[in-house]
Amino acid sequence: MAADSVLSIEGLSIEFQTPRGPVHALRDVSLAVPRGSIVGIVGESGSGKSTLSLAAMGLLPENATVRGGRILFDGADVLTMGTAQLRALRGRRMAMVFQDPMTSLNPVLSIGAQMTDIQYRERASAAHKRAKAAAMLRRVGIPDPEQRLDNFPHEFSGGMRQRIAIAMGLLGSPELLIADEPTTALDVTLEAQIIHLLRELRREFKGSILFISHNLGLIAELCDHVVVLYAGEVVEQGTVREIFHGPRHPYTEALLVCDPARIDAVSRELPTIPGDVPNLLQVPAACVFAPRCPKVFERCRRERPGDHAVGAAQSARCHLASA
Repeated sequence: MAADSVLSIEGLSIEFQTPRGPVHALRDVSLAVPRGSIVGIVGESGSGKSTLSLAAMGLLPENATVRGGRILFDGADVLTMGTAQLRALRGRRMAMVFQDPMTSLNPVLSIGAQMTDIQYRERASAAHKRAKAAAMLRRVGIPDPEQRLDNFPHEFSGGMRQRIAIAMGLLGSPELLIADEPTTALDVTLEAQIIHLLRELRREFKGSILFISHNLGLIAELCDHVVVLYAGEVVEQGTVREIFHGPRHPYTEALLVCDPARIDAVSRELPTIPGDVPNLLQVPAACVFAPRCPKVFERCRRERPGDHAVGAAQSARCHLASA
């Protein structure tokens, strides 16, 4: 692990056991989150983004099996930690904002009760914890936070619930905040507000953020580094400038072409990537993107590509990148 990385994932492979057989959700995934940086993970639905985030938090479901690799948080392997170690890690040093705040917030408890409960490690009075919760709500833009602590989740809008979830994640001043598509259910105005908020909070709390999204525009605006996932594999990674100005994997190029923000001419049809994501019950033995790739050639159908360095911090898992 690089000395300046708060999180380093090395060769991670995960399967889910199902009645139809094992689903090979992640295969030989490696990435790092440098301290003080924001790393974006982008890919289609089913690419393994959420599985990766749950693995980093030690929250994989019971039918998940880790077939190989390590998840190093500040040098310690999360996969070998016991229950007590994980509980000490979560919330204090590593926190997560989930996709839907209506399922991550308890609907029968007030916001104040939830925000004081998660401070159970602190030896402080209830009044102090409540004041700290109100201060954090104010920091994320919730008006009249002292009064709103007594409200329940359904009394807030979607954008405000997401702000509350971010506030709860930051209460312990974690070294790493994992944001799993935190803007999925929000309109574009609220998306912009959440992105601006995360950028400000990164500077203020001096932590790192692992930001998961399918929205390339958000990734470009917020992140320092980008990891492109496809069907459970990292097909390309690098800095935002490298990925957006010089993509070297055909899948990354196709994603950028499909970005609505890059469409200049008015059209009735949006660009798409032909074909379907492969069935992860039976992963292709060669290049996983070959069936959909517009640049495919014979070697792609018979040989799995390796990771090739194509820039100072950029690598691509493609035979074309080896040329």
